[in-house]
Amino acid sequence: MAEAVGVEEEVIELTGTQKSAILMMLLGEDEAAEVLKNLSPREVQHLGTAMYSVATADQETVNAVLDEFLEIIKKQTSLGLGAGNYIRNVLQKALGDDKAQSVLSRITPASSERPIEILDWMDARSIAELVQDEHPQIVALIVSYLDFGLASDVLGLLDTQMQSEVIIRIATLEMVDPAALKELEKVMQSKFKANTSLRSSQVGGVKAAAKIMNFTKEAMEKRILNDVKKADKDLMQAIQDNMFTFDNLGMSDDRSLQTLLRSVEMEDLILSLKGADEFLKDKLFGCMSSRAAANIQDEMEALGPIRLTEVQNAQKRIIAVARKMSDEGTIVLAGRGGDEMV
Repeated sequence: MAEAVGVEEEVIELTGTQKSAILMMLLGEDEAAEVLKNLSPREVQHLGTAMYSVATADQETVNAVLDEFLEIIKKQTSLGLGAGNYIRNVLQKALGDDKAQSVLSRITPASSERPIEILDWMDARSIAELVQDEHPQIVALIVSYLDFGLASDVLGLLDTQMQSEVIIRIATLEMVDPAALKELEKVMQSKFKANTSLRSSQVGGVKAAAKIMNFTKEAMEKRILNDVKKADKDLMQAIQDNMFTFDNLGMSDDRSLQTLLRSVEMEDLILSLKGADEFLKDKLFGCMSSRAAANIQDEMEALGPIRLTEVQNAQKRIIAVARKMSDEGTIVLAGRGGDEMV
């Protein structure tokens, strides 16, 4: 009985990725390879790391994971029926609407033809060396196609003068016609021997530039935004408005939020929560003791009406602290750099 309890505890401690890794180890080399072919570079890295971590799992743990998997499969009835909607719904439930749409835009057949897909499998330094001598517009187009975290790493390895110009060009990109993609293909064909289909594509934009900036370190972020401001103040403001905001804190894990809350000024927190939505309030209150949460709520009520600018400035000060702690690796901010939580 004690042994069974021990196995159950081991399985509970396994992450979803580790459980998937155990199933991958059971598939066999050929079948596992087929699964990996359908994953993104980052997913392959996470799953591959997990496969090493569970390589010594005992038979009882493997059996328990397999039983859990079979139990889940028994409850699934959508296999083969409306697969597109099923996949979309699963991704939305797992990632939320925005992240799901980002993934779907990359994996659905209508948007899977990307001229530089090979770059997703290269490290940032290799990509930076590959594109550093190209025209900034070409670099911007290439960087805009990359995963946001990888794009930020590549950006950080480019010459400082080019970094700001690339962000400006990404922020002002919209539709890219086949002629531009053909030019891009020519550039890439000089490095790789590959043929790709050409079609009109929508890449870049202010939101894409903002997401790339979310992954940059604070010092680099300030310098680039300052350069963008000199070139186009409105564009800088648009990028900044779409970057990591106070409301985005609600996506982060409880442990990181608890650490952050211990590092911010109480007055700033009270002011910030005056302008927060109910979800974020509940999330942050849940990361405190009930007594601390009650005290803050009392303070918020006692303040009465507050100018919006005061609330926004307090939120900016908390975000500044959060970004600094994220850069130092003290906390993980979901959607802003660092490794994803699995």
